[in-house]
Amino acid sequence: MTGNRGVVYVGPGKVEVQSIPFPELVSPAGRKLGHGVILKVLSTNICGSDQHMVRGRTTAPSGLVLGHEITGEVIEVGSDVEMLKKGDIVSVPFNVACGRCRCCKEQHTGVCLSVNPARAGGAYGYVDMGGWVGGQAEYVMVPYADFNLLKFPDRDQAMAKIRDLTCLSDILPTGYHGAVSAGVGPGSTVYVAGAGPVGLAAAASARLLGAAVVIVGDVNPSRLIHARAVGFETVDLSQDATLAEQIAAVLGVPEVDCAIDAVGFEARGHGHAGSQQEAPATVLNSLMEVTREAGRIGIPGLYVTDDPGAKDEAARRGSLSVRLGLGWAKSHSFFTGQTPVMKYNRALMQAILWDRINIAEVVGVQLITLDQAPQGYAEFDGGAPKKFVIDPHLQLLNTA
Repeated sequence: MTGNRGVVYVGPGKVEVQSIPFPELVSPAGRKLGHGVILKVLSTNICGSDQHMVRGRTTAPSGLVLGHEITGEVIEVGSDVEMLKKGDIVSVPFNVACGRCRCCKEQHTGVCLSVNPARAGGAYGYVDMGGWVGGQAEYVMVPYADFNLLKFPDRDQAMAKIRDLTCLSDILPTGYHGAVSAGVGPGSTVYVAGAGPVGLAAAASARLLGAAVVIVGDVNPSRLIHARAVGFETVDLSQDATLAEQIAAVLGVPEVDCAIDAVGFEARGHGHAGSQQEAPATVLNSLMEVTREAGRIGIPGLYVTDDPGAKDEAARRGSLSVRLGLGWAKSHSFFTGQTPVMKYNRALMQAILWDRINIAEVVGVQLITLDQAPQGYAEFDGGAPKKFVIDPHLQLLNTA
């Protein structure tokens, strides 16, 4: 047995790389898992959802091993695994899913009914998601491997495209789900709230789906510069001009066909004075204002049931002042919840392998070592226009 190290949440604002147990084919409850595999992690990404926990904005316990965006090599297979073998390179959907319950059979793998005793839906290294150990580590265990894992067809091709393929575990399918659920299609005009990695993945997905114009909004100037550099229109929400006015300056009309919330519950208010104040419903309300009648709003941005760091009691319980009456009056459709990664990842893998989407460039992938993870968290939290990808075994950095 070899050692293992992983990124551990210590407390608000602090993560550490610590020695952690080598994974076993055992569930969080201690049940043997013949359907699982152990992976040597090739790449594992820092996600904005991780940042919510690290900022102390969830009920995550100290000692949680982080990481739900994982790509790896199979090094051990359980006795019941039939479709995978040692040496296979695979993408791990961030959803832990059994493949057997009603939701999984209907492709709603984000709300699997059997992998989390507390609620529907499981994920690696995340609060209230079933206790599955995270993958920002050297090695990780994946259950229900035949169902969950996406095997790459060619090892050499996968390694050559690994900076793009690492995005298949979460942000690219999440952005794509936001675009699809918002009704993006050929000729659509699209507004994406948030120029972080998920927002840019949503914008790239909208472009892949044939959107005529994609506008990305944020208050972070460096992220807006990056968004423009990779080909999107932008609006600066720190300015006094309203979102509708800035959209009209681009499109000639103050509305879009489709809108995507890639910000979530830690949103900031618009305008010079408001941009530093939390206003958790501001994105949802602004999207209703600028989305045309009978339009659709995709909401891949994270909203939580408990937010101990919220500014008011209602928000601490996940209750926001959303103008539902406006959405009702405009006959909007809203689509929320965890992305069912498996619904999209195989097709998006093909889009990457055949050069239909340059997602690593769009989201600003930057490789770092495992020991650099705390620095990566700090830079990402500071708004760096990058997607930090951890290379635990230096297999990618040494070939870059």
